[in-house]
Amino acid sequence: MNPTITELLAILAEYSKKFDAFSEEEFSAKPNPAKWSKKEVLGHLIDSAQNNLRRFIVAQYESAPPKITYDQDFWVAANGYQNRSKADVIRLWKLTNESIASVLKNMEPKNFTKQADTGKTAVELRTIEWLAADYNKHMKHHINQIIPGSFDVIYK
Repeated sequence: MNPTITELLAILAEYSKKFDAFSEEEFSAKPNPAKWSKKEVLGHLIDSAQNNLRRFIVAQYESAPPKITYDQDFWVAANGYQNRSKADVIRLWKLTNESIASVLKNMEPKNFTKQADTGKTAVELRTIEWLAADYNKHMKHHINQIIPGSFDVIYK
C-alpha cells in the first residue's frame, strides 16, 4: 500500500500547483455544452475521492462488502463545481485526497484484502488494495484530460 500512498501524495503536490497555474477562465471553459470543463473534471475527481474514501473506511468494519455506487454526472451537477471558484475546487480535491492517503496509511494490513461492491447493477467486488491502486490510475486518466500527456496510462 505504501507505493500507492506515495504516488497519490506526489500527484497532489505536483498537480495542485499545475492546476493553480490555469486562469479561472481557462479552468472553467467547456469544450462544448455537453462536456465537462477542466474544473468539472477535477470536481469529478473530488466526487470519486469522496465515494472511495467511504469505501476505504466502511469496507474495514462492515461484515458484508458495502455497496457504494456513484452516478458521476449527477454528482458533478449536484455539487455545482462549474459555479465554484477554481481555488476552492483545487483545495477540496487536495484535502479530500489527503484524507484518503491518511486512511490508507492508518489501515491495518489485514484490511487490505477486505472488499467493497462498486457495481451499479451487478455485484462487482474489489479489495481495498485493488481499489486504491485503481483509484490512482483513474485519477491519472482524468488528469490527462485536464493536462494532456501528463501520464502514460490506459484506464478501462
